Amino acid sequence: MSAVATSDEIDELRKAWKGAYMAPLWENKFAHRPPAPPEQAYLWSWEKIRPLIAGAIKVASPEAIERRVLQLIPPGAEEYDWRQTSKTICANLQILLPGEKARPHRHTMNALRFVLEGTGATTIVDGKPCLMEEGDLVLTPAWTWHEHIHQGSAPIIWLDALDVPLHHYMGTGAFQPGPVNDAPETVPDAAFAVANVVPDTDYSTKEYSPVFRYPYASTAAAVAAAPPARDGSRRVRYINPLTGGTSMALIDCFLVQLDAGTTTIPFRTNATSVCCVVEGEGESEVGNTMVRWKKRDIFTLPQGNRIVHRSSGGTARLFQVSDRDIYARLGLLKEEYGNIAA
Repeated sequence: MSAVATSDEIDELRKAWKGAYMAPLWENKFAHRPPAPPEQAYLWSWEKIRPLIAGAIKVASPEAIERRVLQLIPPGAEEYDWRQTSKTICANLQILLPGEKARPHRHTMNALRFVLEGTGATTIVDGKPCLMEEGDLVLTPAWTWHEHIHQGSAPIIWLDALDVPLHHYMGTGAFQPGPVNDAPETVPDAAFAVANVVPDTDYSTKEYSPVFRYPYASTAAAVAAAPPARDGSRRVRYINPLTGGTSMALIDCFLVQLDAGTTTIPFRTNATSVCCVVEGEGESEVGNTMVRWKKRDIFTLPQGNRIVHRSSGGTARLFQVSDRDIYARLGLLKEEYGNIAA
């Protein structure tokens, strides 16, 4: 058995290890620390933030900058300018005025657009025009060319959600400005108009849906007819019709309906979501935080929190974007329902 090192010998060893860029794991206080407690939910009230959007219109123009975008950053950020909405998702508000264009570009980050207010704009994805109406979801998947053109009569505002933080962490972020080149062929949406029948196309090998626009009227009809989900809400998923999987890799999207007077069964997941209120009003218990919401409000559901939703009065609907697919692909997704402690 070896002799016990003296304190001087231990100090010398530490210096030697440090000089060789090594460290004793048993002295690392972070090596086996318990997980941090769940972050608190946060709500951006539309009533509060809508007047502030006028400031972005005054000081920024798509002619001078890449996009007119306001980031949604929860409180408590140590480095405010670099903080994202969550560890894997950044949520933003983008604004386009009548007659404006946002020039084409593409990037490795997946992005989606969920229209909050206004009409008359078009997003062009790999050359395919996608009309933007309130409640519509428009996808701009990884490395697809996309640009925005507004031919309406009033400002249009949409929620952007991207997996930027994940790409920053992985070192996979890349960006290319226009002009558009080598855009692939796309498939007309009419080819997917018949339920349970899809065209035979090489899009089945891609990591995203060939349908870039999901009209709200169709999705609302689908969620109204959906049976109750495990938590008691009605829930539909925006999918790739060729695979039945997520509409884009790494990002999951849902429309959730709470019937009048519904209180959901408690639910917990290690995935994180950002929710936007499409219709109605209600409240959500998220851990120890009570979030009271109404139309166009946006709020977070950070991972690890016990979640209960309630509608107030009539039917309420929430658009939900989540990093759930990341955890599912890695075999790390954990979800619980029922009697869950806060």
